[in-house]
Amino acid sequence: MMRVVKFGGRAQDDARLPSAVRAAWDAEPGALCVVHGGGDRVSALQRTFGAPPEFVRGRRVTGASDIQIIRMALSGGVNKELVARLTAAGVPALGLSGEDAGLLGARRIADAALGMVGEPAWVDAALLRHVLAGGYLPVVSPLARDVDGALGAAAALNVNGDDAASAIAAALEADELVFVSDVPGVKANGLVVPLLEAQEAAAAISDGTATGGMVAKLSAALAAMERGVTRVRIGDLDALLDPARGTVLAPSRSLV
Repeated sequence: MMRVVKFGGRAQDDARLPSAVRAAWDAEPGALCVVHGGGDRVSALQRTFGAPPEFVRGRRVTGASDIQIIRMALSGGVNKELVARLTAAGVPALGLSGEDAGLLGARRIADAALGMVGEPAWVDAALLRHVLAGGYLPVVSPLARDVDGALGAAAALNVNGDDAASAIAAALEADELVFVSDVPGVKANGLVVPLLEAQEAAAAISDGTATGGMVAKLSAALAAMERGVTRVRIGDLDALLDPARGTVLAPSRSLV
């Protein structure tokens, strides 16, 4: 069963993460791809360079100089640290930036206020399958090449990690996409909702019930389902090894 797992939030720094990934990889070698975030690290590095982070509708405003900071924070920092932790736990992890070999292509979002922020338009699934076939676990940093080239041949776009994971899951025809963060799932009245239909998820986004990072996860989950991913789940680190844990996103009954 091919799975794409996106790690974010405090779950990404959880000391148990390497052993959990090792168990998942050992259960089905060659059937797992990891995508990571690192927004807190990016924000901290921006402040270090005297450029406080700015957000518009939950997305990071990204100027040309910010791209270099994001490369350093995600591809050069978080990615390599995560790969090192996984390798030490016995996982054959191989770190990749979405820029490497044109793995991820994106188009700039039509919002001038956001700057160099993109939405996935292309995933080189063959490259990921080649890595997997070689016995390695791909660990992907979500920067992308500008497929239109309007910003210059060497330009990159900042892509939300949830969006990148959604696109990768669709390209790999994954059986499951799992968003792992520091929350056990989508909550209602303080309790985890075990099953959330697509229409309910869309409504939670539009009426403001879903806020912050959950909006991005639900939006990415819906996009993955529209592209054919049959199962999407939102949960905490324990959900990686327990298929019954977290919130499962399902097609709306009226649409089935």
